Amino acid sequence: MHYSHLHLIGNLTGLALTTAFGWVSRVPPRAALAWLMAWPLTHLAFLWAVPELKHYGGLSGVVHAGVAIVIAHLLVTGTRGQRAVAAAVLAGLLAKIATETPWGEAVQRHDGWDIGIAPMAHVTGVLSGVACLALVWAASRLASRSNAHD
Repeated sequence: MHYSHLHLIGNLTGLALTTAFGWVSRVPPRAALAWLMAWPLTHLAFLWAVPELKHYGGLSGVVHAGVAIVIAHLLVTGTRGQRAVAAAVLAGLLAKIATETPWGEAVQRHDGWDIGIAPMAHVTGVLSGVACLALVWAASRLASRSNAHD
């Protein structure tokens, strides 16, 4: 659910850019699995972190999870150039989150948006994305060890 056309367009644009970032970077399909796993976790963590919120709609937390997954993947496994790009995107992401002041009001008004923004959703998305990628990596390592012993 989105609260306005601008809100929907913003999230669809974020999804498209995140997908393109992962595609161009040749992030493996297991990263998409981590992104899928992060979807419900992002929202559950957000609801736990901000219990006073009466309603919420959108995918911005999930978009942030996807960006964090691509960044983390590239920082760990990427080429030197990919790591440099990932580090720059990470710096931008951290600056964006810090300027949104997620420790402030649960819903905030920002110039240019016709809806209230819930910046803690962005934080829970980043944390959920990285956690789910770590789980997928761990499962992949366990599976490869198991196959090596067979």
